[in-house]
Amino acid sequence: MINIRKLEVELWESADLLRAGSKLTSNQYCMPVLGLIFLRYAYSRFKMVKAEILKNRPSRGGRVMPVEASDFVAKSALFLPKEAQYDYLLNLPDDIKSADLVNKDGQSMSSLGEVVNNAMALIEEQSEQLTGVLPKGYTDFSDDLLSELLRIFNNSALDEVGGDIIGRIYEYFLNKFAKNIASDDGVFFTPKSLVKIIVNIIEPKSGILLDPACGSGGMFVQSGDFINQSGMSANSAMTFYGQEKVEYNAQLCLMNMAVHGLTGVIKSGDEANSFYHDAHNLDGCCDYVMANPPFNQKQWRAENELVDDPRWNGYEVPPTSNANYGWILNIVSKLSQNGVAGFLLANGALSDDGTELKIRQQLIENHLVEAIIILPRNLFYTTDISVTLWVLNKNKKARVVEQNGKLKRYRNREDEILFMDLRQMGSPYEKKYIELTEEDRAKVTSVYHNWQQEGYEETYENVPEFCYSASFDEVKEKGFTLVPSRYIEFVNRDENIDFDTKMKSLQGELKELLVQEEKSKADLLAVFKELGYEIKL
Repeated sequence: MINIRKLEVELWESADLLRAGSKLTSNQYCMPVLGLIFLRYAYSRFKMVKAEILKNRPSRGGRVMPVEASDFVAKSALFLPKEAQYDYLLNLPDDIKSADLVNKDGQSMSSLGEVVNNAMALIEEQSEQLTGVLPKGYTDFSDDLLSELLRIFNNSALDEVGGDIIGRIYEYFLNKFAKNIASDDGVFFTPKSLVKIIVNIIEPKSGILLDPACGSGGMFVQSGDFINQSGMSANSAMTFYGQEKVEYNAQLCLMNMAVHGLTGVIKSGDEANSFYHDAHNLDGCCDYVMANPPFNQKQWRAENELVDDPRWNGYEVPPTSNANYGWILNIVSKLSQNGVAGFLLANGALSDDGTELKIRQQLIENHLVEAIIILPRNLFYTTDISVTLWVLNKNKKARVVEQNGKLKRYRNREDEILFMDLRQMGSPYEKKYIELTEEDRAKVTSVYHNWQQEGYEETYENVPEFCYSASFDEVKEKGFTLVPSRYIEFVNRDENIDFDTKMKSLQGELKELLVQEEKSKADLLAVFKELGYEIKL
């Protein structure tokens, strides 16, 4: 049995040790190393599919017919030309120049970096989704460094494609790079434990899933895992759409999806600015929207821009000073009639006044807000603030839904909002960070789903300092604020203290300490007197 955690650590430490010995920064090192992990995944998958094809391969004259690219297309797998196969790269001579190698365009190659660049270009020719995505900056690496990296990832454990080990390794490296780089140009990595809680609450099953700020694709990967674990095929059941303004992040996303066997439509660059371009024309079409958009974006539109945008229909126009409510209304506009959204925002969005208050009030009056879940601090690598998970639902009415062969009987929750406070949850992670444990996630999702369904009187209860189900009238009475602490009961631990009893107890403890202090003082003075150095006070 492979110890995946041990393998993750060993591979990372080996690769990072090489980086430390080079002149490359984490930013320069990140994409090429993740590209090599992708290359290793592609080769493992290629070998597995090739073996399946050869099992039933017809033969002529006693010879089995060779596999072709079309055979792999039929199995929705990536065909690798010989020059793009991992073993080929591993077994090249040390002196590349003497091997007389030429790239796909017929140009001679004199370094291992050029050979790996060529391998990436050959793979892109086999996949429309990967065109222009794979890294090709390997000539920045010395041949010795690149050769050693290829050797590090030539671990037989990585051939266990079915166990998604390479996907796990990719995520682990992405996580470590995110911590080292801590990019401030948007958050490209949402911690896995946080993505999982969003997925487990939303429960994506089938249809269309959009992430309008998809970063490195964590929402897609965890949703894919959730669907696959339910016995369905994620690629068959769900269509994944993403927008990501930063091209670099979109490349990370597409490679991340590829190493997890997922396909999707990801738009990047200027056409993927979610406020100015609906890159996928998905208004009213999405069964699920998940997002971790940039927090508190200032001046996200000019004063006279987007004022008549149909996404704001029925609401005030979101102010230019902060994009939070622009993101909320953009997400609402994409939801289908039964659509559900889970997304993260800074806590300020819960109580902003002015225009934001009017929009928030309208969202509540439209029965869209399902749950507000405040999260612990230090979950992110780029900020230590506490943030909030918003859950919106276009259909909070009573209905029966079949899921994995079981019926879910949802009760009418139109005039209720569930508030949860997770700030006391989580375990320390890598010294200064917090992660939500599997036990934490199970508790939160259980409470949420029990609250949603018929019979909740037996399975759900308001718990001080943790959760509270608020009525519309309560929310209205409190001025439509969505700050959980305005609803969840907090225990005053000083309220029932008997002051006289407490003071007498402290008096006794202090007396004992003072007596001990006097004894120690007397003993010390006696010792110095015996030594002939009496201390007179």
